[in-house]
Amino acid sequence: MRLVFLGAPGVGKGTQADRVTAQFGWPKISTGDILREAVRNQTALGIEAKKSMDAGKLVPDNVVIGMVRAKVAEPLCQNGFVLDGFPRTVPQAEELSGILAERGVSLDRVINFRVSREDVIRRLSGRRSCPKCQSVFHVDFAAPKIEGQCDRCGALLVQRSDDKPETIEARLKVYDEQTAPLIAYYEKKKALSELDGSGDMTHVYDRLSKVLVGLGAK
Repeated sequence: MRLVFLGAPGVGKGTQADRVTAQFGWPKISTGDILREAVRNQTALGIEAKKSMDAGKLVPDNVVIGMVRAKVAEPLCQNGFVLDGFPRTVPQAEELSGILAERGVSLDRVINFRVSREDVIRRLSGRRSCPKCQSVFHVDFAAPKIEGQCDRCGALLVQRSDDKPETIEARLKVYDEQTAPLIAYYEKKKALSELDGSGDMTHVYDRLSKVLVGLGAK
């Protein structure tokens, strides 16, 4: 099954995509993860992307589209995938349709996660990341055993630049202006399912599983 998870930053798309991958075996394609790896490795792509990410802006389309095209062509993605973080604009959605059409396939469903703005800000600003092993914690929902220290490798946790309050506001503004129109785009194509993303992640996954099973997932 080929899925797109839509929603503002911080609604839990990545967490739910990981659970879908664990249960159904469809790999997660996270453009955010790919970009952050490029930034850590200081590749040419990473250096270009970091300027946009630090300012809370979208990474240029040509950079992201190239990554997605390469990923969906991998053997691991032949039976399906979950796209997390792409597309973010209507032009990107049109490019995605073209990429899939070249392979003789199409999206099965686009799922839009809905969470209040207040909850989004709380979720993002409370995240803490490990720069060494990439584990992610949250000061309220998944705190490390020792404050400020990674449970897995012991490194000091940091707050990513794109999780700081001023950058969150910029990211949400970009989402409202550029990504939210995707909802109408996919509604018109009758490809959209709305999902309540509030509350405990297990309850959210229960709702998501019902949608996927209804689509024929096994």
